[in-house]
Amino acid sequence: MLMEEMLTELASFSALILEAIVALLVMYGALEAVFNLIKGGFATFSHQTRRMIWMRFAQWIILALEFALGADIIRTAIAPTWDDVGKLAAIAAIRTFLSFFLERDIEELKPEKEGAEEGSAE
Repeated sequence: MLMEEMLTELASFSALILEAIVALLVMYGALEAVFNLIKGGFATFSHQTRRMIWMRFAQWIILALEFALGADIIRTAIAPTWDDVGKLAAIAAIRTFLSFFLERDIEELKPEKEGAEEGSAE
């Protein structure tokens, strides 16, 4: 019984640490985006520059989603009920779809960025 309680406490603490990392990652990404917007004077951005700022922020969100999923898995790993497993499955599906679509958008931006760099090099 003591070992199970210790393992439960360790899992809760580990999940809490991962959730704190999630908050820090999203906050850092948001601050970086706001800083870049302020630095550029908001209205002076080209469409491409705004997309690049969004892409950087999306990368931070994707990373945060991975850590959040890890925290959820840890919380569910200790004596899960079917209700816990169902909730984890729903959360994992939502986060996976979010990550998929964000990553797809980021991949769509890469050719535009590479093309812009090639055009400026000539």
